[in-house]
Amino acid sequence: MYKSRNISKKELKTSVQERCRANDEQYWTQSIISCYQHITLFICALSWDLTLLLLIKSITCVKKTGPGLLSSLWKRAASEMSDEDEVQYVKKPRNIHYGSLEESEKARIAVVQENTSENNENDVNPSQNSHIHISNEYMELEDAMSKDKQALLEEFERRKKARSINVSTDDAEVKRNLRQLGEPICLFGEGPAERRNRLRDILSCIGEDAIIRKEVEEEKKQLEKDQESTWYHEGPESLKIARTWIAEYSLPRAKARLEEARNAVNLPSATKTAKMQEIQKRLQMLSIHSSQVGDTRPISYCQFSPNSQLIATASWSGLCKVWTVPDCHLKQTLKGHTCHVGAIVFHPKATISQEETICNMASCAADGSVKLWDFQSQEPIADIEGHMPHRVSRLAFHPSGRFLGTCCHDCSWRLWDLQQCAEVLHQEGHGKPVYCISFQVDGSVCATGGLDAFGRVWDLRTGRCIMFMEGHLKPIYGIDFSPNGFHLATSSDDNTVKIWDLRKRSVLYTIPAHTSLVSDVKFQKENGDYLVTSSYDNTAKVWTNRTWQPLKTLSGHDSRVMCVDVSVDNQYVVTSSYDRTFKLWAPESL
Repeated sequence: MYKSRNISKKELKTSVQERCRANDEQYWTQSIISCYQHITLFICALSWDLTLLLLIKSITCVKKTGPGLLSSLWKRAASEMSDEDEVQYVKKPRNIHYGSLEESEKARIAVVQENTSENNENDVNPSQNSHIHISNEYMELEDAMSKDKQALLEEFERRKKARSINVSTDDAEVKRNLRQLGEPICLFGEGPAERRNRLRDILSCIGEDAIIRKEVEEEKKQLEKDQESTWYHEGPESLKIARTWIAEYSLPRAKARLEEARNAVNLPSATKTAKMQEIQKRLQMLSIHSSQVGDTRPISYCQFSPNSQLIATASWSGLCKVWTVPDCHLKQTLKGHTCHVGAIVFHPKATISQEETICNMASCAADGSVKLWDFQSQEPIADIEGHMPHRVSRLAFHPSGRFLGTCCHDCSWRLWDLQQCAEVLHQEGHGKPVYCISFQVDGSVCATGGLDAFGRVWDLRTGRCIMFMEGHLKPIYGIDFSPNGFHLATSSDDNTVKIWDLRKRSVLYTIPAHTSLVSDVKFQKENGDYLVTSSYDNTAKVWTNRTWQPLKTLSGHDSRVMCVDVSVDNQYVVTSSYDRTFKLWAPESL
């Protein structure tokens, strides 16, 4: 049983202060000991003096702790230091390495890898070495230095070479040389001596013979440009006679054509529309009227006679045949060629006003032979020589029938006067073989297309090239004039047909006609109201002449269609094919 006693206020205050002091000493003691434990972890990296200094600073942070606390801490620190070896601070020497660090770096990386492998074998926790960063990347100091040295040596060599280059002292020649090299001939504030030094520095970089090479390149370019230009040379007296005759023949025809065009403009629009609708209706009804096996080899060409009663076909077997229309009965076989026949054409007056015993047809072959035929014999009545050994791909009669144009694979085309029995024109101008030719209805101009993808329009009265047709991406295989006299169509290996306007001397429209090579193109012969094309996609197509939209696709051949033609009376369309047949197309009403 405890006895209570009275405690004065002074004693109570003293008791409370002593207890608070004891609690504060215990709290600060624990804090300092914890700080000390953390600081001792860095003894391996820091000196004992520095550690002791940190410890003293941490102790001074304690305010009013009393001498007992400090003495106890000093005793504890001394006891712990006596148990451990003193760690002396050793200043790390500063090593200077000369040359490449590659070998030392490789040795260091090898040691680190060995230590890592040993630690892995001893099952050491890898987190202990997490502060060690290993990298296999290193700088190629020697390579960088060697590149700089090499660039410096090259610069020295260039300057040495520049001093040895001989440059003209003529300032005008120096400027001309700079202009040839594409450099400015004069810089701001530059004198003749500085200009010579600049030319010498340029030549030391690009080569001392740069000026000579530049001159040779310019000569080659000029030579190529000259080869692409049109060549004119003096012709014989027969050429003058022919051109005079062509001018006298073509001018009245041109006048009549223009007068007819003026009359057509005055027609009522309703009449024009009704006529066009009727033509389109007939074309949309086209179908196969008859089909005939023409030969044992592909049929390369076909054409209607001027009276639309006959069809002439040419074959790769060397035979040409004449068939009746519309029953397709064989009327005549023409034997004379010994290789592929490229084309056979009718004389403009054959079957109309010309006798059967004179020249009514002409054909050409791959061996360069050109032969003239009549309607009576199977043998040719005449041969036109002068093309061999070059291939003659196409030929065409002048509208008058007096002249014959031939396309030769020696990059030229020829004009033959059948009345004078002479070659009156040997025209060059294409860069590659000339493949096709067409005469305008007036007879004043003709157009040629070549395998160089270009077309040219020639004035037969002067011999000049009056229009250059550039636009096709691949060779031109077909060309034809419209009866209106100023529209021209070309077909190409780029699967397109282009319409050209001679008045504007430019392309009027491009028709994406087929999915393969377009082998031939023909206008309607009366008014040019529509256009027909043949292609190696096994089809032929009919197009309007105003909007150039497709009207009808003629499908029926088993292989590529090689030629197409329209009859003069606008009743039939004929196509010849690689499948050895030719087909006659007509409206179903017929």
